[in-house]
Amino acid sequence: MGTRPGRGTANRGGGRAGTRLRRGGVAMAGGGPRRCRRLEADAARAVLGAADTLLFDCDGVLWRGEAAVGGAAAALGRLAAAGKRLCYVTNNSSRTRAAYTEKLRRLGFPPAEPRHVFGSAYCAARYLRQALPLGAAAYVLGSPALAAELEAVGVPHLGPGPAALPGPAPADWAQAPLDPAVRAVLVGFDEHFSYAKLCQALRYLLRGGPDCLLVGTNRDHRLPLEGGTAIPGTGCLVKAVETAAQREAFIVGKPNRFRYQQFNIGLPSSPTVQRNSSSSALMPFSSTQTLETPCLYSNNRAYCLSVLPEY
Repeated sequence: MGTRPGRGTANRGGGRAGTRLRRGGVAMAGGGPRRCRRLEADAARAVLGAADTLLFDCDGVLWRGEAAVGGAAAALGRLAAAGKRLCYVTNNSSRTRAAYTEKLRRLGFPPAEPRHVFGSAYCAARYLRQALPLGAAAYVLGSPALAAELEAVGVPHLGPGPAALPGPAPADWAQAPLDPAVRAVLVGFDEHFSYAKLCQALRYLLRGGPDCLLVGTNRDHRLPLEGGTAIPGTGCLVKAVETAAQREAFIVGKPNRFRYQQFNIGLPSSPTVQRNSSSSALMPFSSTQTLETPCLYSNNRAYCLSVLPEY
């Protein structure tokens, strides 16, 4: 058996190494060219007509901060009226699934149920429930929403909220009490991220060694906001913990295959279409699944590391 994910090894989704994006949307993969087709009217009708389910990224695609992207709510309303099943796949761990359904309603999108939202907080909770022994706890660098998702599946946790260094000297910082039940460090979006939390995360990982899981919700470097601005994303925090621990985290968010395995909505065998704002986050996810992949340029300049979108 191989090394278990989260125990000092990486799991970043399965892409084809060496794919290069050339002008005109042509990628060289495996020695031959592959063309990215422009999704014009006829192609769009064919793709959408064959699909029963549409997967949408949220930040940068449907909204930026608290403002809906122009035309997005109306477009999804037409798709829902046409009988399409709409699902939402987000790496943002700062909201619960229930909170995302409320935000969709508030911004004028079609009604959604929590079971149609696949946030990284929910997926992280599901992963830890499966990976941790009964009674083991997680040290959380994250939001109250991340803690709520852990509570919902019965995973004990500690850590959300502000933290202070236990004394003035580095020797004090290395002597803060450790909970004996902690068997995982979970890193999500944390507005209270601090040196004190980084110290504590490292100490748990050093104490537990490979038996203490290191899990991140996503590697997104930025979170897009209104007016084209952005703030640092969870990937920056994950990288800080990885650097201190000298090991890589298991990432439960896009493009990891684990996220797809959490879809409990009965995805049909007929085509499913996903729309995303960044070619790096979701296209490797689709290359390992049976999905059509149009790439949007609404958030940042698209780039291709290992795969090319269909459209």
